[in-house]
Amino acid sequence: MSHLINQPAPSFSLPVLGGGRVSLADLRGRIAIINFWSAECPWSRRADLVLLYRHNAWSRAGIKIVGISSTNNEPESELVYEVDVRHIKYPLALDVTHEVARAYKAEMTPHFFVLDAKSIVRYVGALDDATANRRIPKTIYLDRAVNALLNNRNPAPAVTPVYGSAIFPQKPTRS
Repeated sequence: MSHLINQPAPSFSLPVLGGGRVSLADLRGRIAIINFWSAECPWSRRADLVLLYRHNAWSRAGIKIVGISSTNNEPESELVYEVDVRHIKYPLALDVTHEVARAYKAEMTPHFFVLDAKSIVRYVGALDDATANRRIPKTIYLDRAVNALLNNRNPAPAVTPVYGSAIFPQKPTRS
């Protein structure tokens, strides 16, 4: 169980790729999706395809998506390129100190956090149930979470295992 489920989302204010800032306060009053994102992670690329098709419908419903890049190894030029190539329409915030990733305990990309209109965390986990062994998902958890909140229900499941690439570099092991 995630420590954040049914708790207020940790506050943040981050610079956005291309200028400006985004904060948790900007998301209050609407359902929000926070996506810990990576330019190099193939699972983030895959998630962006899903988000691309849902963005217009979700925007009309007042749902806000924010991507957060918390990796050290992706230069800004790479982020700009990937945002353009993937046709990302949501803001990509830069968490260069990893402070926000640590507050949310996000360790993989993509890692989704769905907040209700009061910025209470209602879902934490993966986009869907796909893995390296089963590439075609049977359940898109993010859709279920958003639809539950749109229908004034809590998502079920509220927490799912995350699958993707590590945000933080692996600590060296000693022999």
